This record gives sequence, structure tokens and C-alpha cells, in this order.
Amino acid sequence: MAKEIKTIGVLTSGGDAPGMNAAIRAVVRKALANGVKVKGIKKGYQGLLNEEIVDMEKRDVSDIIQRGGTILGTARCSEFRTEEGQQKGADICRKHGIDGIVVIGGDGSYRGAQALSKHGINTIGLPGTIDLDISCTDYTIGFDTAINTAMDAIDRVRDTSSSHERCSIIEVMGRNAGYIALWCGVANGAEDILLPEKYDYNEQEIINNIINNRKRGKKHHIIINAEGIGHSTSMARRIEAATGVETRATILGYMQRGGNPTCKDRFYASIMGAYAADILCEGKTNRVVAYHGGEFVDFDIDEALAMEKQIPEYQYAVSRALSL
Repeated sequence: MAKEIKTIGVLTSGGDAPGMNAAIRAVVRKALANGVKVKGIKKGYQGLLNEEIVDMEKRDVSDIIQRGGTILGTARCSEFRTEEGQQKGADICRKHGIDGIVVIGGDGSYRGAQALSKHGINTIGLPGTIDLDISCTDYTIGFDTAINTAMDAIDRVRDTSSSHERCSIIEVMGRNAGYIALWCGVANGAEDILLPEKYDYNEQEIINNIINNRKRGKKHHIIINAEGIGHSTSMARRIEAATGVETRATILGYMQRGGNPTCKDRFYASIMGAYAADILCEGKTNRVVAYHGGEFVDFDIDEALAMEKQIPEYQYAVSRALSL
């Protein structure tokens, strides 16, 4: 028999992502509509261990759906990676009457949710990361906003690169995943796209591309470099020395995490947040909400963490063909 859920908590963990506030809002309002109390846990698992826990009502999430970041705050927490920290977190949940928690974050956050579930606290994970690197889902909260922010910035760099007839290496975020680089590389019409999953560190090929494009009359050259490869500044120096073409590196950095979320991130995050509240109220635990095959579904966290995610081969092949 499923445990009766009277009070749930909600927290955001790991890196912030646009759309997290929309998810928080949906969790709070859908849970309250189900007759369940909600407590907000500030600063992720660190805030849980510090007992930074507040009651949340509908008015507490008014006018936040359009805001980037997370109103609850987020932080890394090394203590929660330990068995002692996890047990302490579960005990604090029980102390505050929290029967279950919605955790919004990436795969590291899921491992914390998995641990709480093993200690008797019902947990549901929501995929909140700009990196799109969670294997069980085709969408993660914040990805759409991040790629649109990066795309706009790259368009602007292209303008000045063209004016000065430069080669520009533009580094985008994504940790060890190349999805932001892939999408922006195609959307921005980049001449080279460097993905951690595919790059063989053959800089000579890039150098040859630049030289050959110059011979064909191409006045600028855009290289999208993923964070998982990095070293864009030193790469730029080497390419300039080898080609004689002025080469500059631009690292977009944390601007990709901020800003007002797109309509897609607001809508999908809202549906996911409501879905999480519903299945938590039903007594489910150790689950991850996902968007898979055009539907909102849920997976077992253990199953989700065991999955592997790869760059789709056809998408990569198209990116190569279009960049020639």
C-alpha cells in the first residue's frame, strides 16, 4: 500500500537552469490543488542539511514563471554524497513532516534523490539542466533557453568576425556533453563543430578547412567548441600561427544559464512540475519525470542513471555535411 503523502518538499540542486521557477511554481500549485502541503527547501541539499525550510503557498510562487534562475537557490553539497549526510537529510525531512521531495536538477541531483528514497523519503526527480545530458529524456529544463541565448550571441560574434575577416572560436557550455554545441553549430551555420563525443583532436583538419575556405573566397570562419573540449584561447593561438588568419576565442560562459526562459521551457517545466506533484501524491517514489517519444512519462531513477546518451549519428552526419 502506497504511503499517504500529506506534505512534500521541493528543492533545486546543482547548476541553475531557466525554467526551474516554472517547475517550482507548478509543483507548489498542483500539490496544493491536490490537498497536500508544500515546503520549499532553499539552497539544494545543503539547505536541507541546514534546515533552511519554509512553508509555501500559492502566492509565494506568483510572478516567477518568467524569471530565470531559481527562487529557492541552489548549491553543491559534498556532505550529501556521504551515507551520513543522506541519513541526516532523511531524518530532517521526517522532523519537518516531509513525506516526499521533488528534486529539480541533473544526474548528480538524481543520485541524491535516489539516496533519500532508499532512506524512506518518497522522491521524484525533474531534469533541470541546460546540458541535455540526461539519458532517459529528450528534453531538459533550461536547454531551449540556453541554446537560444547562445545562438543570439554567436550571431553577433559572426557579424564582427565577418567585418574583420577573422576566424572565431566560440566556446559554449554543456559540461562533457556536446548538445549545445551541436544545435548552435547547425543553427548558426558554423564551419566547424567540435563535440566531446566526436572530436579526435586533429587540429590540422581544422587548419586545412580554414585555408581551403580562404582559397574559395570565404572571409570568416566560425568554430563552435564545446566546454568538454575547452582550451579555446590556446587553440586560437595555434590556429592563427598555422594559418596566418587572425583568430579570436570567445567563451560565452554563464550567460547561457541566465535570462528569461523561453515559452518551451516555461511550458514543459510546468507540465513536468505538475506531473511530479501528481505521481508523488499517488505515493510513487524513486522516479524521474521525462519527455520521451513526444509524451511526458516517468522512469525508475536506477534505470535512468544506468542509461547512456549519445549524440544521434544522423544529426552529427548532417552537421558535418552542412558545414562543408
